[in-house]
Amino acid sequence: MKALASLVGCIAIVSVSLVAQDRGRGDRGRGGSQAQPRSQAQPKGPQNVGRGYIPPRGPAPARTPPPAQRAAQPRILRDVPEHPEAPHVHPNNGAWIGHEIGRNDSRFRLESPWEHGRFTLGFGPRYVFRLEGGTRERFWFQGSYFQVAPVDYPYCADWIWTSDDIVIYADPDHDGWYLAYNVRFGTYVHVLYLGPS
Repeated sequence: MKALASLVGCIAIVSVSLVAQDRGRGDRGRGGSQAQPRSQAQPKGPQNVGRGYIPPRGPAPARTPPPAQRAAQPRILRDVPEHPEAPHVHPNNGAWIGHEIGRNDSRFRLESPWEHGRFTLGFGPRYVFRLEGGTRERFWFQGSYFQVAPVDYPYCADWIWTSDDIVIYADPDHDGWYLAYNVRFGTYVHVLYLGPS
């Protein structure tokens, strides 16, 4: 009888501990404005792209547009051998690699910026959203729909559209576009808000 009581007591302690840990995570990705900031250790060195790091802010506006011929050349985004060949953020200094193109990039020019309204559920590290479905052409979370810019399709080929966590940042250089940052990979793509469901 004592063994049974001890077993039940141990199970209860473990259960309470697990529930308390789960509550400590907040409503990240599910509660929108209820999401809590994530505390995270700062990774050492630029090689640790992704792995749960969330940039504290979006990119600054690009200061100098690239030469005109750069748009025709393939972009090389792997700045360190271990980094992805995709736009990404360095966790050691918050540098947004691949966002130096500037306002004059015709690939991101829209006839009617914000045609479907503006995204209002929250920006930056306090608002981590879990993808709920779709594809690069149309994905959603919390009743908000987005589309990846066709030029960025290759950079999100391995995203899981039903479970990856993303953070939305304003794009300071391209009116009507936002940046969706994938927490798992540390990569980002330009996205167009398509409105609520």
